[in-house]
Amino acid sequence: MLRFVPLPPLQDPPSLCQRLRGLAAGVSISVFLMSTLLGFNLLQTLSLCLRPFSGRAFRSFNRFCADTWWGWCVILAERLYHIRLVVTGDPVPERENAVVISNHQQMADITFLMIWARQKRRLGDMKWMLKDVIKYVPGVGWGLLFLDCLFVKREWAADRESVERTFARLVRHRVPVWLMSFPEGTRVTPEKIERSRAYAARQGFWPLEHLLIPRSKGFVATIRGLGAHVTAVYDVTIGYERGVPTLWQFVKGFARRAHLHVRRFPVSSLPADDAALTRWLHQRYQKKDRLLSEFYQSGAFSG
Repeated sequence: MLRFVPLPPLQDPPSLCQRLRGLAAGVSISVFLMSTLLGFNLLQTLSLCLRPFSGRAFRSFNRFCADTWWGWCVILAERLYHIRLVVTGDPVPERENAVVISNHQQMADITFLMIWARQKRRLGDMKWMLKDVIKYVPGVGWGLLFLDCLFVKREWAADRESVERTFARLVRHRVPVWLMSFPEGTRVTPEKIERSRAYAARQGFWPLEHLLIPRSKGFVATIRGLGAHVTAVYDVTIGYERGVPTLWQFVKGFARRAHLHVRRFPVSSLPADDAALTRWLHQRYQKKDRLLSEFYQSGAFSG
């Protein structure tokens, strides 16, 4: 029975041979992915020549770059490491624009979300809401700059104008989108859980065992800003059986399986009032927390 709050890190295999083999694979794959990513960064930079003549061609080319490189990451995970993703919950249409909210434990969460997006043929349509500093990271950050992703400083007064401008552009040009967001704002750690519980006690929120209290302003702004351009919210809960893998453990092939539980909510069913929408988000995280408690006891999501 798993009763950790949150789940502890995944342990490397005990065999020295397995660890060395994983290290060699991790280094080789990292070199391949980073070198090809920098090549795509160059192509993306050259695509700026398209922008004055056709914004649609510019966005289509960069979608192709994202879909191709992220697709290579997924194919390597599935074919080389035989990574398995167990998806339960509500069915998701393949061509639906949506806001995706998920719990966040490690960077490996992102790769498992990409595996799911590729299954639904939406990999190149993923737009991420990320910390501002990430845009300065060579390779990954540079590439995301070309994809209409949102880089935020977690200060609404500073972020509001750029966020609203990005949403307006997505709506105006009818850009296909899965808007990916981690409402907790950061990865979960035991220390952050304790601080979050203390904050919940001060604010009168329901204390969470496995998650952080979600930050609601970005979520509310997303729903209001995208409006009728998105038709659903996908509430995704990620669970790991044996421990939470780091991105490096994922690249070395030590993370073999993850579980995704998906709930789909039509945007038309969400509260129209901002305060009520904030309460809706908090209620979803209370249910996600109970769902994770059940998962850690049984090793699987029900439904």
